[in-house]
Amino acid sequence: MSTMTVNGRAAPLPDDPDALLIDVVRDALDLTGTKLVCGAGVCGACTVLVDGAPVASCLMPARAAAGKTVTTVEGIGQGIGQDRLHPVQKAFMAHDALQCGFCTPGFIVEAAAFHDQWRAAAKGTAIPSRDEIGAALSGHLCRCGAYDGIFRAVADACAGRFDGDNIASPRVEARAKVTGAAKYTVDIRHDGQLEGVILRSELAHARITELDLSPARAMAGVGAVISLLADDRMVRYVGQPIAAIAAKDRKTALAAIAAIRITSERLPSVIGLDAARKEDAPIVFEKASRKKAGNVSEGAPAPAAWNGNLRGPSSAFSSKAGKARNWLSEARASGNPLLVEQTFRTGTQSHACLEPHATVARFDGDKLTVHISTQAVFHVMELLAKRYKLKHENIRVIADHVGGGFGSKGALGIETIAAIDLAREAKSPVRIAYDRHEELSVTGYRPAAELKIALLPSAEGGLKALSLVTHADTGTSVSSTIAALARLIYPAEAKELTDFDVVSNLPPGAPFRGPGGPPMAFALEQAIDEAAIRMKLDPILLRKRWDPNPNRQRLYDWAASLDVWREAKAVRSRNGRYRRGVGVATGYWLYLWQPGSKVELAVKDGRIVASTATQDIGQGSRTVIANTVAQAFGLEPHDIDVRIGDSNLPEGPGAGGSRSTASVIPPTLLAVQKLKAAIEQSAKRTPVAGSNAPWRELIAGSPDLSVSAERPEDDKRMAPGIRSPLREAGFMGIIFGWMMRRFSNIAVGGGVPSSVQVIEVEVDTWLGHVRVLRVHTGIAVGKIAAPALARSQATGSVIQGLGYALYEARETDPRSGDILSGGMEDYRIPGIADTPEFEVHFDEGGFDHVLGGSVGIGEVATVPTSPALANAIHNATGIRLTEIPVRPDRLIAALKGRTAA
Repeated sequence: MSTMTVNGRAAPLPDDPDALLIDVVRDALDLTGTKLVCGAGVCGACTVLVDGAPVASCLMPARAAAGKTVTTVEGIGQGIGQDRLHPVQKAFMAHDALQCGFCTPGFIVEAAAFHDQWRAAAKGTAIPSRDEIGAALSGHLCRCGAYDGIFRAVADACAGRFDGDNIASPRVEARAKVTGAAKYTVDIRHDGQLEGVILRSELAHARITELDLSPARAMAGVGAVISLLADDRMVRYVGQPIAAIAAKDRKTALAAIAAIRITSERLPSVIGLDAARKEDAPIVFEKASRKKAGNVSEGAPAPAAWNGNLRGPSSAFSSKAGKARNWLSEARASGNPLLVEQTFRTGTQSHACLEPHATVARFDGDKLTVHISTQAVFHVMELLAKRYKLKHENIRVIADHVGGGFGSKGALGIETIAAIDLAREAKSPVRIAYDRHEELSVTGYRPAAELKIALLPSAEGGLKALSLVTHADTGTSVSSTIAALARLIYPAEAKELTDFDVVSNLPPGAPFRGPGGPPMAFALEQAIDEAAIRMKLDPILLRKRWDPNPNRQRLYDWAASLDVWREAKAVRSRNGRYRRGVGVATGYWLYLWQPGSKVELAVKDGRIVASTATQDIGQGSRTVIANTVAQAFGLEPHDIDVRIGDSNLPEGPGAGGSRSTASVIPPTLLAVQKLKAAIEQSAKRTPVAGSNAPWRELIAGSPDLSVSAERPEDDKRMAPGIRSPLREAGFMGIIFGWMMRRFSNIAVGGGVPSSVQVIEVEVDTWLGHVRVLRVHTGIAVGKIAAPALARSQATGSVIQGLGYALYEARETDPRSGDILSGGMEDYRIPGIADTPEFEVHFDEGGFDHVLGGSVGIGEVATVPTSPALANAIHNATGIRLTEIPVRPDRLIAALKGRTAA
């Protein structure tokens, strides 16, 4: 038998000629720090060292490692210093060069090899350039967009700044992530665990007339086979689940899937936004089946009329819509030069989480334990209890670490239902983990949209009328909210705001980071810029005039004071191949929090333990809680034992809509007050006079104690004049807020999280390439609970926004409905070399009425990115781009005055 050496120990190699090195590392050796993501050598998450050289273990045959030395992330720090951490690992921790952490092991392995080679090349403590670092790590992808910290970490490690043993990390779980010790759902393995696979439809629209599962059940190694068809036996998109199988391994499960016999009646289908709007388009949902449509929004769908495949109009947030239409028609007829009209189109953006949707289900008698890659451990537990008629105490949902979500993992998914049903039938634990094609095709997306906007300034310089009519390409889902969001910014005398869902035979969309915000801003913020040009006003000054929000007023002053903006006022040359420009845009999101959120604080064995059933998907919930408690007691964050990711803990918030921070800090602070009182009451002696750590002494001597607190309502007395922006939308806004709280358990608070971005670009007019040079992002979200992590969230959100604007395009076959961009080699997300330099400015005012003063960052920071980029391109070239992503062919065509498909 052939062997290899892994992290200093001999390891056997399998006889299977098809086995890959990653299979041996993860499955046979249980070294789960090495991650399988793309399976195509594109993302770098599976990187290991073979005889010191980085290789993609998802492509390397296991037999090729015979006689070689393999080092995984678990072995990177062996023999280095007392803490057994490589300088690169320490640098990543110190610079918070990570978020969800799923890609981090691959980056660590590659960066450590680069560091060692750099230092060995007699360069001493010279600092590598950004281009050198970017080239070295170009084979790695981070969907969270942690590249800004990665640049700084690698540069400082190479400079020798982390050669010592002392390290302070701003993220409490960073060590587990940089060493590969953090366990994600895909890493869970129970004794006797089976592997589950889902059979999916190959047709965009069909009725399944016969489903014969018996051939699969008869195969050796198959533990369970179930049908996933609905009562109507209809499939409405390619990839819709039909059946599921659990078998001893994935190879056997796939063979069993292939053995299932299906007979189906193909039905007419319609694919995409334009085709589904035609009068003769096949109907996707008949009236009786409309409730089967999915939901692309954060809240429960509001009622709306249907007309064929069109759902809408939804125009509850309009204000004097008739006047808006009349004024715009009059301006159009008279040729008013201030009237701005344009049709914009935005592309479909996939979440592309690096950890796939995954579930591991296990029954122990009548008790169900489910590990899920989810954004809502407590909510999913409640949904499972309802579905399976189980008591809450008999269900446990666990998500220790989650490899990204961005909105796609907030609901109860079919992977969880199938895994549970298979586990029940097989009487064995079952894991279902989506492959990359499934992840990029059936787990949701930000819908593409067509946005028709008309904006009319008044003769006096105010905003007279605004019309925004949107059609969202929602697939087999509904409830897009795009145009309605324009009600809550730039007050006008009249607004016509109308949303339509366009339903077709595509997989359902899903909420994605600020649902509806980025496409709305892409149209509105370009129209505002165009109005400024026609009115001969500075674009920031026009926004200050039209936008009275106090948070954004302060951000406008900050943006206007930037050197790059003052210098941009000079007339720019629009000649030559390379042209530079500067653009600005504004964005906002709602301040959301989750009623019923609780935090328990306890003293156990002389240490404070903080517990709540929330989860950390990279946004930093553990650290926010640890920082809040530590600051109150004069301790270090790492002194606090934070327990999350378990539905058995007190009810906690989901990680969606930027509501985590605002939901957990207030009850944490209330619990701190209670715990301090309990500790003082039970203290047998007072701290030594003059002690510089009195609470540390009291805690060390305290008996075990436990207190809890629930998230309170905000103190409106602390914020005179500040109220929910939904109230500014009148009666329908109040109704919408009530519905959000009643049906989605989400409260809309007073005040508006806001962002203003200034982006500098360089446009190559020959090749159509846009290089983003610098991003200046100003964010008003109250007090910053974890500064390093807040910067990471801000820059990562911008990078996702740049991907939306420049690269990301989910491609679909318009005839068959097949997803053509089902691999990371086909779906382009930003890489480290695409990362600009950043200036991040936090305005910490505006939320004093919130206990703790902090609200969320992740949504608002991505909303203005695409229009700021488009406005910068216009500043550089004079071309107004109306469609994203800004592909090179589209840009060149626009420069030549023609259209591109």
